[in-house]
Amino acid sequence: MAGEQAQLYTKPPEYSAAKIVGLISDTHVPVRARNLPRRVFEVFEKADYIVHAGDLVQLTVIDELEQLAPVLAVYGNMDGPEIRGELPKMNRVKVFDWKIGVMHNPGALFGMGKMREIAKGNGFNVMVYGHTHTSNMKWEENTLFINPGSPTNPIPPFITKPTVALLKITKEKITPEIIQI
Repeated sequence: MAGEQAQLYTKPPEYSAAKIVGLISDTHVPVRARNLPRRVFEVFEKADYIVHAGDLVQLTVIDELEQLAPVLAVYGNMDGPEIRGELPKMNRVKVFDWKIGVMHNPGALFGMGKMREIAKGNGFNVMVYGHTHTSNMKWEENTLFINPGSPTNPIPPFITKPTVALLKITKEKITPEIIQI
């Protein structure tokens, strides 16, 4: 080994660490389901954050999810005064430099107009929403509009399967995935 020199690097290699954000909505516990399906906890096991887009019906849903990661949540139209007193109508979180907004019903049933307005007005790179109980993902320019669906009460149940979603986020990009549970 004599005569060999160690190679010196002037700058360390760049590694893009990813953050995982779990997305969930319309759980309706205990009205339409007794509890969250076990599969939700498996899918969110490595999540750094969890975003709940409303219609929890009971705050214990947040307590359960917080066993895995910090939860950012909003209230939905089926959430009573107790939840509305604890949670906002719209919320946001920043992961790296990406701005993620969440609102239960930003007018999704009436097209994209109001959602575009909300996302643009708040500078959101991602707009998470619920209400329809059906998963959906759409990129418009550099904005992702995503509904994780419902893990407990998909509509229509004979066509739609229970779902949640994950966002894999690096400094460079956001990779969304809808996961059937």
